[in-house]
Order: sequence, then structure tokens, then C-alpha cells
Amino acid sequence: MGEESKNPPRLILHNFLTSEECKELEFIHKSSSTVGYRPNVFSTTLSHLIATNCCHFIIPFVPIRERLKENVEQLFGCEYELCIEFTGLISNIIYILEIKSAGVEELALDGIVMITGNISSSDTLRYGKDFEGGLFHFQDGEPTTLVPMAGDAAIYTADSRNIHSVDEITEGERLTLTLWFSRDSAHDEDAKLISLLSKNMLHSSINVPELKLPMPASSNMYWFSPDPASHQQLGFDICFARMHVLGFDICSCRGKSLFSDSTELLMEPLQLVRGNELFKQEFVNILHALQVVQFHHWKAADWLNAQLELETGDVEQLSKSQQEMVSSLKSQFLKDHQLSPYHVEMRMRAEKLP
Repeated sequence: MGEESKNPPRLILHNFLTSEECKELEFIHKSSSTVGYRPNVFSTTLSHLIATNCCHFIIPFVPIRERLKENVEQLFGCEYELCIEFTGLISNIIYILEIKSAGVEELALDGIVMITGNISSSDTLRYGKDFEGGLFHFQDGEPTTLVPMAGDAAIYTADSRNIHSVDEITEGERLTLTLWFSRDSAHDEDAKLISLLSKNMLHSSINVPELKLPMPASSNMYWFSPDPASHQQLGFDICFARMHVLGFDICSCRGKSLFSDSTELLMEPLQLVRGNELFKQEFVNILHALQVVQFHHWKAADWLNAQLELETGDVEQLSKSQQEMVSSLKSQFLKDHQLSPYHVEMRMRAEKLP
């Protein structure tokens, strides 16, 4: 027992995830996440992906979850005893993690959403390039401090033997894949997900078959405010902001520039704008547009390296009324242009776009 107390049960797996796996999870998070359960936290859960008609995004998680579960069972000698209680992509974690059972955190630090740091699609992103701060500290045992690197996994018990904390993020955004495990089958996440998927398939079979296009959740789940008390008076819609970071704005296909409720914009058909150019392609809602933009950003380097000739699509110059609409929408959904470092990063990234 004395030796165990000196060396609490934990395991660090370097390069558990490949660079491409990290980038795929980053894409899913940046195109699907909502404002999380704590200030400055964004999260993507599997149940949320189902609820927003993005069931296909669950597929990349399946082999990763199983590989990690096997490592956890081997470390703790509990083969075939564990179930996965929770799976989620979480970014900007700045407080101590409170979990009930054996905890696992993937240090998959693949990029930023709208904060400082350059992004290279061909390089694995690393600590100091994505963010500053966010070091993982254990109270006892070795290693005491983990310097987060893309693809590394930390496996540990969530009890008094592994009391831990995470430093505050001082710059950028830290993205992790977090899993909780339990011996209690009542907490089995898979059973709940299968039930949700069955209901989703039943709903699809009743309705006329259609493309699997995303359906946004409630608008308040996408609204980030640095001060919860200010709510709609300060902050921004994260879907809108993530496209803005990559150089895109939106224009309503219905010719509207003002909405009584932001839910209207989330659900309205829209077109993408880049500079003074309007792309003629229509998207069913803002989440649909965001996923297309993020996918293009994820794969752009591969397409460039493969020397593929890509069609840019039909574009036209914005009219004066459309320019006014774009400006009006930005004022509605990017309400705090002085947020530091958010606004600075949006401006810098836009200036670097080709």
C-alpha cells in the first residue's frame, strides 16, 4: 500500500492518437460544439451530435473509445468489466475536473477556434502553438506535471490518489477528448446512445428520406458571453464567429438583416460571403454552412498537395443592400469586437487569408 501511495495508478500514452485523428476530432468539435457547462468552455457530446442530426460524426469516436477502454482495463486489471459513462470533446478547460470514476483525458490539442496562434494544416499542432497555460498537475506521484502534446493520453483514477488540477488558459484554446469509465452498467453511455439513435432512425423512416443535414440546437447554446450576466448584450454566436475567423460572413437568402430572435437566423437559409463576393450556393442553416467551411479548411492542404483543381463555385459581387445586411448581421452576432484576444485573432487571421 505504501508503494501504491507513492505511485498512484496512472498511465501516460504518448502518440495515442495520430495527427490525422486529432485533426478529424478538431473538425467535428469546431463545426458542432456548443457553449459548455462552465464559463469559457465549449463542448461536443455524442448525444448532442445525434440531437442535431449529425449521427455520422460519431463514427470516428468508436475505434478510439474501444482502444482507450482496452488500455484502461489492462492498467486497472478489470478486463470486460468497464462501460463508458461519458464521451466528449471539451475545449478551454480551465478548472479542476470533477469526475466520479476512472477518468481519461485525451490531450488532443489540434488548433484554435478564434484565438491567437497560427494554424498549419500539414503540421501537428503542439503546446505553445495552440495555447499557453493549461498544464495538467497531479498533487502526488509521478509525473507531477503533464505538458500537453497532441495525441497524448492520460489515464488515471478519479479519487484521492490522483487529485489534480488544470492551469488556467492564458492564451489560445485547449482541446481535449474526455472519457469517464464506470463498473456500473446503469451509467453505460452506449445504451443511451443506441436508444437515441433508434428514435432518430424511426423518425427518419416516418418522414420522406432526405439528406442528413444538420439541425441547430437552441440558439442560446451557441451564444458565448464573457459575462453571463450580460448575456445577449455582450459576446458572440460561436457558429458565426468560427466562420468569421476563417474569412467568411453570411447573408440571408430571404433578404433579412434584422431578426427578432437569433433562432431565426440559425434556421434560415443563407449564403456565404467572403470579402465583397457572395457565393450563390445556398445552405439550409448556419450549422450546415459552418460544417462545409470547416471541412474545406481541414482538407485544404491535402487538396493543395494533391494538386487538385477545385471549382470555386459561382460568385457575384455584393450589392450595396447586401453589404449593409452583412454588416448588420455582424453587429448582431459579433457584439463585442473588443474581446481580447478573440477580436485580435479574428482580425489577424482575416488579414492572412489569401
